[in-house]
Order: sequence, then structure tokens, then C-alpha cells
Amino acid sequence: MIKFLPLRTNRIALFPLLALAACSSEPEAADLPYGTVQQMMANEVQPTADIYWGAVKFESRLEPDGAVVEEEFEPETDEEWAKLAEAARKMQRLAKDLQSDGYAEGRGEDWLVFANGLDEVSKKAEQAALDQDPDAVFEVGGTVYNVCSACHQMYPPAELEAAAGDAQSS
Repeated sequence: MIKFLPLRTNRIALFPLLALAACSSEPEAADLPYGTVQQMMANEVQPTADIYWGAVKFESRLEPDGAVVEEEFEPETDEEWAKLAEAARKMQRLAKDLQSDGYAEGRGEDWLVFANGLDEVSKKAEQAALDQDPDAVFEVGGTVYNVCSACHQMYPPAELEAAAGDAQSS
């Protein structure tokens, strides 16, 4: 035979269990500074990395008349170099945020290794921009890409998105 406690006693007994369950769940996107990992990547990390990657590049294109046009791009003004250095500093801040409990929770130690790698390479990216060295910017940009790609191999964006969807529906 099941014996029920008075309603007031049940509520008191349930409160600690509910509080404990709330503490052990994955943080809500609203509790994270940039939303979910996917939102942070799409809205912050990717556009910031694109600024860096687009600063120094070589393009070759075929014109309608058949002529091949080759162009090199690099920052030309102090303001453009400063914008590039700021993008590198922002990548450092984002890397630190990726290492925070809210973003690292539920992921392996390698998550922290990748986030730390992004922080370290972003410091080199900042220095290359401060030195106004286009060759170093280009080289470090490749390393930034490699760090991002290695992380995406371990944590494919589609799987992160699916995990976020599962967490939000629970």
C-alpha cells in the first residue's frame, strides 16, 4: 500500500531534488554569453576568423575577355592593421570563453586543448598584425585554420547542433 504525505510535505521534499537536477543540467543558451556553441561559432568565431583570413590573400580570376587578373591583398593603413589586431584579440577572448565551464561542460579534455590552441595561435596572430607583417599574417592564418579544422574533426558542427537540439528538447 502506498502512503502519500500531505501536499505541503511533498513540495518540501521535492524542492532539493529539483534544485539538484537544475544544477546538473547543461547550461541554457540564455545563460551563456554568446548562446549555444553553434551560435557562438556562427555569430562570433567564424566572422572574426574571416576578418583575419581575408586580410592577406592572393586571388586569381578569369575575366570575361579571357584575361587572367591576379591580385594581392593586405592591409595598407594603420587603421586596417589595427582592425586585424583587434580581430586577433577577439579570437583570444572567444577562445577563453570556449574554455569556460558553460561551453566546456560535457565535452572531453581535448575541447580545452583545442580552445587553448586557438588562444595561443590568436596571440601569434595579434603579434603578426602588430608587426604589420603580411607574410606572418598569412602563415598564422593557416595555423588558425588548422586549429579550427582539427577541432571540427573531433566536434563536427552537425553533431554539436544535434546535441544542442537534444539538450533544448529535454
